[in-house]
Amino acid sequence: MKRNAIYPGTFDPITNGHTDLVRRAASLFDKVVVAIATNAGKTPLLPLDTRVDLARKVLVDLPNVEVTGYAELTVEFARKHGLSVIIRGLRAVSDFEFEFQLANMNRHLSRDIETVFLTPQEPFTFISSSLVREIAVLGGDVHEFVHPVVEEELKKLRRA
Repeated sequence: MKRNAIYPGTFDPITNGHTDLVRRAASLFDKVVVAIATNAGKTPLLPLDTRVDLARKVLVDLPNVEVTGYAELTVEFARKHGLSVIIRGLRAVSDFEFEFQLANMNRHLSRDIETVFLTPQEPFTFISSSLVREIAVLGGDVHEFVHPVVEEELKKLRRA
């Protein structure tokens, strides 16, 4: 039986922490879909097509990873694409309450889709997209937190 997973998120931008989780998930599952949400509830720094493009470039070497955008309930997207597992990352205990609530809501919406939590390697536990965005917008150096193609895209925003 094939095990296919979805790793959903805004990925605004994709960080080394995200990449770490995708790489480890790719070793556990037959297929991993990195599903990048339009997320109308947030105002992303980067447009959806840019976030998708950056993730594809960063993850290009993983043959069982696919990157796509989406604008629907995660469980609906997963069901339509035959994805039986939702991957969520936990950086710290502070993430747990929200992620636990989200996992329970997803289980309520779709009993046939399970949530699996992964923790990043220790060097990535403090990295978040929101902190990377803030550092980048204020002209700080983000090279330790993101892939070079992401760093270059963030530098373009400062120049604009």
